[in-house]
Amino acid sequence: MQWANAVVQGVILGGLYALLAAGLSLMFGVMRLVNLAHGALAIVAAYLGMVLVNKTGLPPFATLLIVVPVMALVGWVLQRTLLNTALNRQSLAPILVTFGLAVIIQNLLLEIFTADNQSIDVGSLAGASIQITPDIAVGVFPLITFIVGVLVIAGLQLYLAKTTTGRAMRATSDDREAAALMGIDHRNLYALATAIAIGLVGLAGVFLGVRTQFNPTFGDVTLIFAFEAVIIGGLGSLWGTLWGGIILGVAQVVGAQAFPSSGVLLGHIVFLLVLAFRPTGLFPKVVNG
Repeated sequence: MQWANAVVQGVILGGLYALLAAGLSLMFGVMRLVNLAHGALAIVAAYLGMVLVNKTGLPPFATLLIVVPVMALVGWVLQRTLLNTALNRQSLAPILVTFGLAVIIQNLLLEIFTADNQSIDVGSLAGASIQITPDIAVGVFPLITFIVGVLVIAGLQLYLAKTTTGRAMRATSDDREAAALMGIDHRNLYALATAIAIGLVGLAGVFLGVRTQFNPTFGDVTLIFAFEAVIIGGLGSLWGTLWGGIILGVAQVVGAQAFPSSGVLLGHIVFLLVLAFRPTGLFPKVVNG
């Protein structure tokens, strides 16, 4: 039953990775942009949530009403200023811009909050669990995180498939020039897509801050896990991102069960194997498919 418990815990962990990766997958699917500042922005959201909890006494979930809109606004401003300019230049420009942004964010956080580990306190919810069998228990908050991750992926998929704006994003992703001929302003759509993506980063950052300790350098690890989930699932595939997160989570937890010091390493190995033998991912599907 230990192995069954490891698989269950890995699936639950995969929900967090999918939540972290959703915004990254959306930005690549719509704009073909790999946001290297993704992890750093998630840590910004975690610190913002922590400050709101500590200074105002707001419950952690209530801070989402502030963190998510603030991060969405940050995303909109970034797209209308830095990223739109970078997208109109050579292909490496967006990568270099987001890398530079990540470095700046990390150093600012170090100056403001130091390198000490922090976390967001949720009280008794942190230790609450549901006993499924005598040998398998699922944490309440990790389960909530998994459910939110699935709902976010499903909501994004429905938004892109069923709404006028979502369909315009899909059309722009397929052929920006043809979409422009139909009167679609790609700059406005890109700004909206980035606002949604970074808003989701804000959501994920608060959940991450509750789930684990973090510090200003934790954005690098967050980016790696989110990126691996996207690659394993298939670039631009939202449901693939969910499955990629689950596969990565299961690999890490099962790996830790077999080799206590090498769980994360096994996750990286699975990522490399997928990259070597299925470079388009296990569930390749464009965001508008």
